Amino acid sequence: MRVIFMGTPGFALPSLEALLARGEELVAVVTQPDRPRGRGQTVAPPPVKVTAIRAGVPVQQPQKVRQPEFLDWCRTAAPDLIVVVAFGQILPKALLDIPRHGCINVHASLLPKYRGAAPIAWAIIRGESETGITTIQMDPGMDTGDVLLREAIAIGAAETAGELGARLAELGARVLLRTLESLDAVRAVPQDSSLATLAPRLAATHGATVQSLVLDLASADVVERVAQRLAPRVGAGRRQAEFVHVDAVAEAVDALAVCARLRAADGERHAAGARPISSNMRT
Repeated sequence: MRVIFMGTPGFALPSLEALLARGEELVAVVTQPDRPRGRGQTVAPPPVKVTAIRAGVPVQQPQKVRQPEFLDWCRTAAPDLIVVVAFGQILPKALLDIPRHGCINVHASLLPKYRGAAPIAWAIIRGESETGITTIQMDPGMDTGDVLLREAIAIGAAETAGELGARLAELGARVLLRTLESLDAVRAVPQDSSLATLAPRLAATHGATVQSLVLDLASADVVERVAQRLAPRVGAGRRQAEFVHVDAVAEAVDALAVCARLRAADGERHAAGARPISSNMRT
């Protein structure tokens, strides 16, 4: 089967490596463009690109997958299947319709919970005790496709995002292989959208979104949970560290800390008969 793999960060590596070990005919790997990384802002390739080049697989790095030039290339490549793992862009219908077996996404949550770019982080922020991997037959929505396979795992009480991400990445590779093995027999099940929750990307540019979403959760225990667990431990391996963006974590922790201080101030103002400060901040 001719396969195109689409992925970008370290989370996608176990799935890519599993496809290589399985002997699939990898037509190409599609990943995000090289970008500045780290404190020095040195331009560096995505982890998936490094692995693909090492394995001798051609690499494509389109700015946008909806560009006509990329769609034409993909039609010429004639894949039977596209596998998507943490790629970083929503695929348009014109691309989803190209492979005869469609596009399969490996998502790091038990869909329909935590649709979006940061399911691991939000599972920790909201104090979940369980998460998992879901493979879906992709449609044009954001993680809204029919469910193929799902496997749950427990979240450790003190487990960090880096540690959980590493475990989910390995689980994702195993669930992907099982999905491919049963592709002709597995029954796709529509998601119940009434149960859906969102997991938007944590980034400095989304500070207002983060603050809005966590305002009602900003108690001391949430701040502690984020500060201590939404990052790799000191000395964590590189692959764990790749799951967490330091600036994003700092922004989220700052937003939560501000909300917690506002809540404490609100308590004092309420006792004094004054209007709560946070009532003016909700959007």
